[in-house]
This record gives sequence, C-alpha cells and structure tokens, in this order.
Amino acid sequence: MSFDPILTAPFTIQLHLAFAAPSVVIGTFVLFWLRPGRWHTRLGYAWVTSMAGLALTGFLIPSEIRLIGSVGPLHLFSALTLWSLWTGIGHARAGNIAAHRATFEGLWFGGIVLAGLLNFIPGRTVNRALLGAHWEQGWWVIALGALVLAALWARRNLPALRNVGRT
Repeated sequence: MSFDPILTAPFTIQLHLAFAAPSVVIGTFVLFWLRPGRWHTRLGYAWVTSMAGLALTGFLIPSEIRLIGSVGPLHLFSALTLWSLWTGIGHARAGNIAAHRATFEGLWFGGIVLAGLLNFIPGRTVNRALLGAHWEQGWWVIALGALVLAALWARRNLPALRNVGRT
C-alpha cells in the first residue's frame, strides 16, 4: 500500500478523494449507528455537503469511456447523487422519514459502496494506492463486495418478498 498514486494524481482526483473519505465515514455513522436527533441532523448535513462535493468533483474527472464529450457512464453516479440529495432532504423536510431514510440508504449503497467498489478496477488510482503490485486482486475485491451487497439486499428484502400476495 502506498499513497504515491494519490499524491501524484491530478488535483481533481485528489479533491474527489478528499470528499470521498468523509462521505464514507460520516454516512456510515449517520445512517447506521446514530439515532435521529440533533446530532443526526448536524452530521447529516455534513454528509450531504461531502456527498455534494464528491458528486460535483466527479464531473471534473474525464471519463475513459466517453458517451458525449468527456462525459461517461460514471458521471451518471454524480447526477444521480445530486438528485438523491435533493430528494432526500425534501422528504425529511416534508416529514416523510421513511422515504428520507430509503433515499439516503440507497444513495449510500449506490453512491458510496457500489461506486467505491468500481474504484478497484485495475488501473484506477485507488486500486494502485491500496493494492500496489497486486493490482489484479481488484477484481476479487469487486466480486467480494458484490457478494456482500447481494447478501445484504437479500437479508433485507427476501422476507418481505416471501409475503407478497399473501393475505
């Protein structure tokens, strides 16, 4: 493990990673360990701010796979993140806490976990920084992460799906 790939990366990638780190930590804490209340709200706004910075800096990073100009598929994560932040805050202000929670949990899983796993694609900065000479193991990290996500989704949704259609 070496931080050299991060320290020598373009400024936009460094800035993007600077927003990613607090987004991971604060989001995990607010969504899964902190009960609603004053600190949930305060740290929630800090998370929203870091996620907005993460999304906005994502637009500054040119895509290797280009759809239109320098815009690629990963830029869709940035657009969806900004939309989810807007929607999630709107749900909270409207008092629809179930929708607020669902929106931000979905954003955490999609914008932090899934997009974070894609950083382990060989050749990307995070892969080079964390795996170094063992860059090919990034595929194993992605596969393991996908299995964990699938297990979490199944644990949460399969009991409800078993009851669909029952009265």
